[in-house]
Order: sequence, then C-alpha cells, then structure tokens
Amino acid sequence: MARVKIYSTGICPLCQRAKNLFNKYQIAYDEVRVDVDRAGLKEMLERTNHARTVPQIFIDGRHVGGFNELTELHMDGGLDELMPRAS
Repeated sequence: MARVKIYSTGICPLCQRAKNLFNKYQIAYDEVRVDVDRAGLKEMLERTNHARTVPQIFIDGRHVGGFNELTELHMDGGLDELMPRAS
C-alpha cells in the first residue's frame, strides 16, 4: 500500500504536476479520481473538511494540502524519506 494518496481529476494540471513529482522521485501513490468516483469524492470531502479543490494530498494519513503545499514540503526535504534508497 502506498504511503501517499492523491485525490485528483482528469483535467487538473496541478494534479498532473503533483503526480509528475511523485513519478520523478519514484514515490508510489494511490490516486482517487474524484471526477469519476463518487465514493472517492465523498471520502475526500470528509477527510479534508469539505475542500473543493484538487489535488488533495495525504502522506501517511496526514493531510498535506494541495500542490503548493507539496512543493513546499519537497523543498524543505519532507519527501526525502519517501524516495527509494539507492542500493
């Protein structure tokens, strides 16, 4: 199970940028497309206190926020522990 969960839509450029960041650093994530998954939308609304924007990102069950907050976390080194270690 991935430690990262992202709620997104198919037409959101910031969602794509967040997923690109995770892919670049080989960070596994679970994606919930709230534009096609009504149960996923309900789950996102409950977990985020009714946030209406995407992406909404959770790491280890903790709400990070959206793409801007993810970028800040990354710049502060907060994603380092999620990146695969070189052998």
